Amino acid sequence: MRLEELNWMDVEEYLKHDDRIMLVFGACEQHAYLSLLTDIRIPLALADAVSQDSGVLVAPPLNFGVSPYFLSYPGTISLRVDTFLDVLEDILTSLYQQGFRRFLCVNGHGGNDPARARLVEVLNRHVDMQVIWYSWWTSHSVEKIAVEKGLKPTHASWLEAFPFTKVAELPQENKQPPHYQGLLSADNTRSVFGDGSFGGPYEVEQAIMNEVFFAAYQDILHYLNFE
Repeated sequence: MRLEELNWMDVEEYLKHDDRIMLVFGACEQHAYLSLLTDIRIPLALADAVSQDSGVLVAPPLNFGVSPYFLSYPGTISLRVDTFLDVLEDILTSLYQQGFRRFLCVNGHGGNDPARARLVEVLNRHVDMQVIWYSWWTSHSVEKIAVEKGLKPTHASWLEAFPFTKVAELPQENKQPPHYQGLLSADNTRSVFGDGSFGGPYEVEQAIMNEVFFAAYQDILHYLNFE
């Protein structure tokens, strides 16, 4: 159940029996042959699936994140770190004021990790607030599947190639991961990574992707208990 499908009176009624909400964060950035909104489409699909079984509300996703290293790839839209953190705080503060107290942040983009520190600052001001920050691709359950299948999770590779993120035919060969050291500017990032994939197979059999999705789905369902 998405917030956009309700009116304000529906939300007021919801808050009489539940103070949980899922917030979806990601990015609009290059993902090689995958959608520029891959980092939104995956966590939003997970949140929608969990919402169907739990009844917990899903807020509209924040389509933009922190992606300065990909700005030389057309289509990438990046927020400054301070901008992203301020928007994140404003979203939580708005919802907290209305009565929401338990926030599960379903994150799809590694560049958004500075949010963790800002979230702690917000928690210090609101002692009755609970926040969980969940980045699906870093979870132990997803990592376990990758290890069992002998696969390495990398950006814009098999791990993110779900049917709903594919917008073009994917190469069938494996890509050799480029070698580099230190931080890279946007121009150097494009020079090193070429098509944008960080290496490995571009896609794997659908059964593996189903396992990955279900593992992350179960994680989110568990975290909604806020134990």
